[in-house]
Amino acid sequence: MTGTPAELDTAIRTLTAVAYVAQVSDRHPLTGTDAGRHRVFLRLALTTTTTDTPAARRSDPAPAGRGGALIDLDTARAARRPA
Repeated sequence: MTGTPAELDTAIRTLTAVAYVAQVSDRHPLTGTDAGRHRVFLRLALTTTTTDTPAARRSDPAPAGRGGALIDLDTARAARRPA
């Protein structure tokens, strides 16, 4: 996402309310005509069902049968062995 710090804060808060935000990158300031704006990268997990209400959403990975579990990439990278 790209925007001012206030726009990014609002967008991240809104997305957190409707999805599981797995990762938010550091903010990268833009230059030139976009000075004053920043870029941030998000990793989201969304559900495709409409029966969930925001209060019923879980912050942990979805159980089997409702999509795959999220993988902790830092742990997977640490356990990786050279080929």
